Amino acid sequence: MPAKLLAVWPTLLIPPWPRSHLAERAETMRIMLIILVPIFISVIAGAADAPTGTPRIVDGDTSWIGESKIRLHGIDAPEARQQCRQSDGTAYRCGQASTNALRALAGSQPVRCEGNTFDRYKRLIAVCYAGSTNLNAEMVRRGWALAYRHYSKDYVLVEMEAQEARRGIWAGSFEAP
Repeated sequence: MPAKLLAVWPTLLIPPWPRSHLAERAETMRIMLIILVPIFISVIAGAADAPTGTPRIVDGDTSWIGESKIRLHGIDAPEARQQCRQSDGTAYRCGQASTNALRALAGSQPVRCEGNTFDRYKRLIAVCYAGSTNLNAEMVRRGWALAYRHYSKDYVLVEMEAQEARRGIWAGSFEAP
């Protein structure tokens, strides 16, 4: 650097404010960095850790992607061996039908799950997507899962739509999962 620029450059970086004001400003910046850096790191790490891949469907609201066991947020599907009744009273395996519905929705495309909390069984609670399709919402919309009101109200309106249209388990009678 030329000698004149070397003599002037500190004043370009540090405005000519009183020293006490600079100290306060530096302390504020330090506190902001202490608070914000961990937040940015956790957001970036969370995005990188979002399970993505071909799911192994366990039932209508649970699957595995790689080593991650995932519970679909805000929905509750019939248990794998649960039975329901069709409109004519005939029993059928609605738990198996719900599992098959989730398999069909996921298809062969990669599924991406987004979440950052775990339940008592160490399952990731997540909203999962096959392409742009929200699998949680679509399971409720098709009548193969209920809105899990105890934990979320996200899918209540979608459930009301399915119930009114008598889709999935709403076509007959069932016990809530």
